[in-house]
Amino acid sequence: MQYWLFKSEPGAWSWNDQVEKGIEHWDGVRNYQANNNMKAMKIGDKGFFYHSVKEKTIVGVVKVVKEHYPDHTDKSGRFGMVDVEALYPVRKPVTLAQIKCEPALENLALVKQSRLSVVPVGKEEWKIICQMADIKP
Repeated sequence: MQYWLFKSEPGAWSWNDQVEKGIEHWDGVRNYQANNNMKAMKIGDKGFFYHSVKEKTIVGVVKVVKEHYPDHTDKSGRFGMVDVEALYPVRKPVTLAQIKCEPALENLALVKQSRLSVVPVGKEEWKIICQMADIKP
């Protein structure tokens, strides 16, 4: 299993929207590296749901339920999407500031490649963030 972080502006698509919908496609990604990250996803992979912009906080956990396929919102046909299912909220939201204060997370892609909307999370990084969020890895 691999781990990921999905960033979304809460005004456009929030954790509450994801929970209400249950399973939804993660569309609108227009960055090649983020799209390649989604191409690497497999059914069952887990990801953190991150509110970007003002909040900059991990608020929930999702699971990949459909692998990469063409994004219906992309007229060029170059980009794809995956479907994710809301699993559960974190008990303690984890902020970007908290992540940056944790030395073991200094190489986390969220910190190093902050503009990407979909980034990988290493197995050890996943465990540390789960501890910070007071959830089981």
